[in-house]
Amino acid sequence: MPLDHRLSPEHEELRRTVEEFAHDVVAPKIGDLYERHEFPYEIVREMGRMGLFGLPFPEEYGGMGGDYLALGIALEELARVDSSVAITLEAGVSLGAMPIFRFGTEEQKREWLPRLCSGELLGAFGLTEPDCGSDAGGTKTTARREGDEWVINGSKCFITNSGTDITGLVTVTAVTGRKPDGKPEISAIIVPSGTPGFTVAAPYSKVGWNASDTRELSFSDVRVPLANLLGEEGRGYAQFLRILDEGRVAISALATGLAQGCVDESLTYAKERHTFGRPIGSNQAIQFKIADMEMRAHMARIGWRDAASRLVQGEPFKKEAALAKLYSSTVAVDNAREATQIHGGYGFMNEYPVARMWRDSKILEIGEGTSEVQRMLIARELGLTG
Repeated sequence: MPLDHRLSPEHEELRRTVEEFAHDVVAPKIGDLYERHEFPYEIVREMGRMGLFGLPFPEEYGGMGGDYLALGIALEELARVDSSVAITLEAGVSLGAMPIFRFGTEEQKREWLPRLCSGELLGAFGLTEPDCGSDAGGTKTTARREGDEWVINGSKCFITNSGTDITGLVTVTAVTGRKPDGKPEISAIIVPSGTPGFTVAAPYSKVGWNASDTRELSFSDVRVPLANLLGEEGRGYAQFLRILDEGRVAISALATGLAQGCVDESLTYAKERHTFGRPIGSNQAIQFKIADMEMRAHMARIGWRDAASRLVQGEPFKKEAALAKLYSSTVAVDNAREATQIHGGYGFMNEYPVARMWRDSKILEIGEGTSEVQRMLIARELGLTG
C-alpha cells in the first residue's frame, strides 16, 4: 500500500492557521528582533494563546490533544518565515515539556505541564556539556544525595530557552552513582529557575538563531528535593535518548520549513528582479536552481512526516527520524546557499530573509545530533557495528 502523507482536514486547518500567523505576525517583527538579538516575548505569548506549546499534550494537562505530526506542521510553517521563533517552540515542547510528560510523576505533570502548555513558562533540556559534545554519556555534572535533597554540581552549554524571563525549569542530566561495571549511572533532575547556586550565563554571541535564547549554565551546590528526580534513577541517559529521537523529527520539520522558505523567497525575488530587460526567473539557470530547491524541500517533507506518523502510531521510528534529520538539515543548508546565490548581492544583506536563513541553516547539521551521529545511528539500525 503506498504511503499517504496528505494532511487530515484538522491538520490542514492547523497548517493554514500557523502559516497565516507566521506571515502576518512573525514576518513583520522578527527581522528587527533578530538583528538586535532580542527574544520575541510578544510572539511567544501569542503562540501560547494559540495553544502551540500544548499541541502534542492531552487536554487534562492543559494541552490541545494533538500529536507530534501537529507539532511538526506548526514548526515547518514557522520556520518558513523564521527559525528563531520555530526553535523556541521546538525546544519548549520537545525538550522542555516532553520529558516531564513522558517520564514525570503525576504530581510533576500537574505542577509543570499546564503552564508549559500555555506558554506561560518555558522549560529547557540540560544535556550537553563543555567537554562532552556528542558524547552525552560522558556527563560530568554530578548529583549526590544529602538528606532529602539532591546536591548538584557541574555545567551545561548551548542550552535553548534556559535564560528567558519566562524560563521556569531546566531538566538536567547528572551522574548519581556508578554501575557494577564502573560506568556512570545518569539520572535526570528538575531544577527550577532561581534555585540558589544555579547560575545562567549571558546569552551566547551566535552566528544564527539570534532571536532565540541560548546560554551556558552552572550548578554550584544546587539543592533540590529528591522528589525532583525525573523518571527512574539511573535511567536519565536512556530517557533523554528517547527524547532526542523524538526531537529529531521536530528538527527535521523545522529544517524542511527553512528549506521551503528559501524556495518561497527565491520565487518572489526571481519574478520581481529584472536584469537585461526581463525577470531573472526567465533564465533557465535560475529555474533549474529553484526546481532543485523545491525537489529537496518536498522530499524532506515526506521524510519527516513518515517519521512522525510512525511515532504517532507507536511504531519503531529511530532510523526514520535519523534519516529525516540528516536529509532535511542537509537540504536546508543547500537551499539556503542557493537562495543566497539567486539573490546575488542582496542575499548578503541582512534586510533580506534569505540572509537570515543562510545564517540559521548550519546549526541544523549540528544540533540534536550532528550529521555524523545520524549516519552512525542509521548504520547501527541497519545492523552494522564497529
